[in-house]
Amino acid sequence: MQVKSMVKMNLPRIRQLTQAAVTALEMTAEVLHTEVIRAQVMPYDTGHLQGESFFADYSDSSKGKVQLVSSTPYARRLYFHPEYNFQTDENPNARGHWFEDWEPGGGKAGFAHKVYKNFYKKVGGV
Repeated sequence: MQVKSMVKMNLPRIRQLTQAAVTALEMTAEVLHTEVIRAQVMPYDTGHLQGESFFADYSDSSKGKVQLVSSTPYARRLYFHPEYNFQTDENPNARGHWFEDWEPGGGKAGFAHKVYKNFYKKVGGV
């Protein structure tokens, strides 16, 4: 018995889907950024922490990595010390570990996955 097979690669479509994955990842990061601000979980005093110093970094998106960055010098201290008594005037849910809801085991753990899946289908035409 002899079997022949031929594989034909659709390289333009593969490139299109690869670019769609990068675009969907960037869009997902922006939605998650907005979601964290809307949840009002970040400490808020002057607004600088969740203002222009909190942004999505897309510099490695082509490698499959995006980051939500808080570029203030005190962000790490506030994040890792939930025992602080945070003001809740502006953000009633302010606390340390403010990303915890979207991490594995959190109440919104599947949020980013679902958003990414929807964006990938839309952008990739799948």
